[in-house]
Amino acid sequence: MSDTQGAEKPLVLITGAAGNIGSRLVGQLRQEYRVVGLDMPESAAEASFPCIGFDITQDESVEKALAQVAEEWGTEVAAVIHLAAYFDFSGEESPLYEQVNEQGTRRLLCALKQDFAVGRFVYSSTMLVHEPSEPGLPIDESTPLGPRWAYPKSKAATEAVIREEAGDAMPYTLLRLAGLYTDRGGVPTLVQQIQRIYERGVKSELFAGDPTHGQTFIHIEDVIEAIRLCVEKRRDLPRQGALLVGEPEVMSYEALQNQLGCLIHGEAWDTHRVPKPVAMAGAWVEDRLEPVIPDAIDHGERPFIKPFMVPMADDHYELDVSEARDQLGWQPEHSLRDTLPKIVAALKEDPPGWYAENGLTPPDWMEVAHRRDEDPEALRADFEDSYRTTHGRFIWAHMLNIGVGAWLACSPAISGTSDAWLAMSDVISGVAVMILAAFSLSWRAGWARWATAGVGAWVLFAPLAFWAPQAAAYGNDTLVGALIIGLSVLSRPPPGVSMQAAMTGPDVPDGWEFTPSSWFQRIPIIVLAFVGLYISRYLAAYQLGHIDAVWEPFFAGSTTDPQNGTEEIITSKVSEAWPVPDAGVGALTYMLEILTGVIGGRRRWRTMPWLVMAFGIMIVPLGAISIFFIIIQPIVIGTWCTLCLVAAAAMLLQIPYSFDELVATAQFLHRRWKAGRPLLRVFLFGDTDTGGKAAEPDDFGQSPITIVKEMFSGGVNVPWNLALCLALGVWLMFTRLTLGTTGAMADADHLIGALVVTVTVTAFAEVARPLRFLNILLGTALLATPFMFAGAGALGSALSIVGGLALMALSLRRGPIRSTYGSWSRYLV
Repeated sequence: MSDTQGAEKPLVLITGAAGNIGSRLVGQLRQEYRVVGLDMPESAAEASFPCIGFDITQDESVEKALAQVAEEWGTEVAAVIHLAAYFDFSGEESPLYEQVNEQGTRRLLCALKQDFAVGRFVYSSTMLVHEPSEPGLPIDESTPLGPRWAYPKSKAATEAVIREEAGDAMPYTLLRLAGLYTDRGGVPTLVQQIQRIYERGVKSELFAGDPTHGQTFIHIEDVIEAIRLCVEKRRDLPRQGALLVGEPEVMSYEALQNQLGCLIHGEAWDTHRVPKPVAMAGAWVEDRLEPVIPDAIDHGERPFIKPFMVPMADDHYELDVSEARDQLGWQPEHSLRDTLPKIVAALKEDPPGWYAENGLTPPDWMEVAHRRDEDPEALRADFEDSYRTTHGRFIWAHMLNIGVGAWLACSPAISGTSDAWLAMSDVISGVAVMILAAFSLSWRAGWARWATAGVGAWVLFAPLAFWAPQAAAYGNDTLVGALIIGLSVLSRPPPGVSMQAAMTGPDVPDGWEFTPSSWFQRIPIIVLAFVGLYISRYLAAYQLGHIDAVWEPFFAGSTTDPQNGTEEIITSKVSEAWPVPDAGVGALTYMLEILTGVIGGRRRWRTMPWLVMAFGIMIVPLGAISIFFIIIQPIVIGTWCTLCLVAAAAMLLQIPYSFDELVATAQFLHRRWKAGRPLLRVFLFGDTDTGGKAAEPDDFGQSPITIVKEMFSGGVNVPWNLALCLALGVWLMFTRLTLGTTGAMADADHLIGALVVTVTVTAFAEVARPLRFLNILLGTALLATPFMFAGAGALGSALSIVGGLALMALSLRRGPIRSTYGSWSRYLV
């Protein structure tokens, strides 16, 4: 009876039968052969065909599995197809290469030679065992071996084991396969390339090799057919030999990039060549930093591109498959070029499924869309269309920034800056702005916009760092630095916002009646910041020697020198302890506060949480620092500064207007954390949110009176009891003037009064109303101070006690809460 007739079909053993190739191969061969699989026990248990579990690294396990084969199916084997192998893309040597690939194959061959008659041993190797070639010089079976990294080295070593162990006893064919692909994906190098372009990663545009080089691929169905033909023609093939199996056509890296760009995004893909030393250094740094990078950022995955890959970026693998054609009658029926549309179509049809099928970690926006039962591909396409359109409308900002950078580079010559370091800083910064602003013309270069803003922040600080000797240089850098930041990141669309944050989620937080990020909420803060900026800038000019005197209408110096109080304070040891003009630092802070106050839209409480927190840090803690300096003025220096008091008041009044946005952002972060989202990633890039509602755009078409009312009343009100607390606090700050209090008692009154003012103004915010209870503690302190400190007199002591009791009583009443604030409202009852 022939091999293909009757019940006794030829027996074929397949190792690694439950894998991607093996399972398909089983389906292809079962009609003509009895197919038995060998695989790891857990994989074998799930197979839908006869499959025996075994561990190829253990003698006993291999012998036991083959004994079962012999007992149930006999010892006559038409072919053994050896697919089982260890593989990873780390590039590092692993003991598993030797244990599984080399010794495992040796163990299998020895066991087969002992008890079985094998018609042909077919081994799945790789074309990478050969030395690479050049375009137009295809590799054939006679090309010298020269594997370049751990995996193909292991394959070459295994081939040597087969030649040694099979010898003349067992016919064998070494199939050296090209990179495998299917209609839905392929080898890691291919799917990673597709992923980088699909997600528009920065590395998708960079390549360390010659983009005209490439590597051939092969469709899985063509692999199956080649193996099937090896089994079918097992008696006709040379007793020993190797065959290259792949597509004759090689798509260069550049051609592959361009076709993927067109298929995915409808555009050719720009690929920029990176010098190998730079690429290797970048890959090395990225790989070494992975352990310290939070998993919320990199999902706990090591970078795919490893340093060992960079030297091989030029490797070109173009195959001559004439031997496979002559010996097997085989030729590929597919081509990667023709299959790429199917692969991309599968990706776009079901992005989460495609990522899972190819072992890729999906981006956050894809997971969010999948959970919301929305189409991830539609979300991506809509986001890109919206982002590109908006970026195009604001392209003028980056063009203008190039001009601003040129102005900055020329300004030392124009303004006559005498400080060489400041002049050098302006020239270098100007050139950097020009380059980065040019990059920013691309809608994909959001990183360049932030880098440009970083240079702008340095330009604001440079006159302080170098103690600018000319007012013109300081003024120029102040205005130019602000312009650079404004044009780079205040222009729309805001950079750095995640796709799901930009395209999904509410305007108004869950349980709120208004959005705390509206312009009506932010404009009062920005206006007050301008007041602080002008005052601080004026005082910094005196500290830098640009003006000879500062205005002080009320307070004289505490010494016999003919100084006014302001001059004495801003030239005191406290001020001079700073390495730079402290008033200039205040001006810088106010400028950054203004700029961060303008960035983002009415949803920035969830689209840019880090910015809201930075905005709050510049207001709340720095407001507290301003109060601290106001406190120490009469206590440490012995006088006051009128302008400092006004600036501190402006800073303090910003606090209640900023508090609600901070609370909303904190609530949002807590909700996302409870939902299992990575908190750090949400904090840095924003996210969608549950609940909430849409909000109407801020209507500046209303009457001016209505607009002003909305600006100064949203989430803030002044109950009469807190107004009295504020008046009491201000009065306490100046008892040395109104009551003639002296010594420690005057200092205590001033300290307590300043704290009362701070607490009370903060409590004007409805969300911060519970803070008013801190005034009870301060009232208790007022009751105690007459008995602890001298210098008040009978009247001062009595008034301190009365004031303490009044402060405690006035702090009990809550005042009206006109809005709801989600889960925070329970703390306001």
